[in-house]
Amino acid sequence: MIFRKGELFNGPGGFALGAKHAKVEFNGKVYSVEHKWSNDYDESACETYRHNICPNKPDTVHHGDVRKLNIESLGEIDAFIYGFPCNDFSNVGEKKGFNGEYGPLYSYGVRVLRHYRPKWFIAENVGGLQSANDGKAFIKILGDLAESGYRITPHLYNFADYGVPQSRQRILIVGFRNDLNIEFKVPAPTHGPDRKFLYKSAYEALTNPPIPENAANHDMPRHTNKVIEFLESIPPGQNAWYEGIPEHLRLNVKGARMSQIYRRLDKTSPSYTVTGSGGGGTHMYHWEEPRALTNRERARLQTFPDDFIFKGSKEKVRQQVGMAVPPDGAQVVIEAVLKTYAGVKYQNVLPKWNIDEILEKNVMELITL
Repeated sequence: MIFRKGELFNGPGGFALGAKHAKVEFNGKVYSVEHKWSNDYDESACETYRHNICPNKPDTVHHGDVRKLNIESLGEIDAFIYGFPCNDFSNVGEKKGFNGEYGPLYSYGVRVLRHYRPKWFIAENVGGLQSANDGKAFIKILGDLAESGYRITPHLYNFADYGVPQSRQRILIVGFRNDLNIEFKVPAPTHGPDRKFLYKSAYEALTNPPIPENAANHDMPRHTNKVIEFLESIPPGQNAWYEGIPEHLRLNVKGARMSQIYRRLDKTSPSYTVTGSGGGGTHMYHWEEPRALTNRERARLQTFPDDFIFKGSKEKVRQQVGMAVPPDGAQVVIEAVLKTYAGVKYQNVLPKWNIDEILEKNVMELITL
């Protein structure tokens, strides 16, 4: 069975690549997912998506503002995926939630669900979503998704627990249409202490195998002598606030000190979270060489293969890589969805949130939000 997939806020195609690779065989049937249509506001991301996900169907990727998109004309689908913009829900920044420009955009996914009635969907956002607007935004979103006719399972995933060489926490909400009488089970973590596999380290991700020098998106950064000297004084795993940095090199910063500023990777552990924006000091830094990572190295930490080519300027590529869902993590969750639909048993864990309790306890908040 092939599920035709629609996607909003497609980004460069991390979720789509995971979906493309996902496959489950059971009782003589093969369950898989194929791209039907998608949309994104960013032109470079659309170019990347077209090139890597659907090169033979470029017209199925719709570039433009979702608020102006004719959702009802996109075409019938059986599955839907959307990572609605997280800018206003992130733990970094002002956390405007619904009061920001991006907060209300989740509602366009709700429109897709109500119009096309796909069998299942996956919605994705940052972990900070749970606390936006004092938690009311999360409750409102869960309520709207459930009221669209779906049994939903929200959970906070750390992709490092599933083999991604990066500590990256994201909320994924999986829903099955009510009439299917199916409840999604969160796949059990496979990596970490006392689990089947050890965490995958940044060192393993970037060196096994080595990245070819002529790989796409692998331009080496250039730094001033002062930045190089500064980085050389920071041990692996430490950041700009390391006490051993010589006095003449220290940053003169008052107020909050972000832990990721000039933070070097620890080669023995998964990397810290790859981000898509930020100024000097936020580009992620090699554990040994005194330099920032290349976009290809960041893409490796996000589990994109080396033949996945990102389109656009260097800064646009950095943005795409940082905003993407790791394909390997996406594949794990999508295959769990396919197994659930097919009736395949697999190891699972309880979700972080019980949706019935959330909606029951917060009915008044949903009404008064």
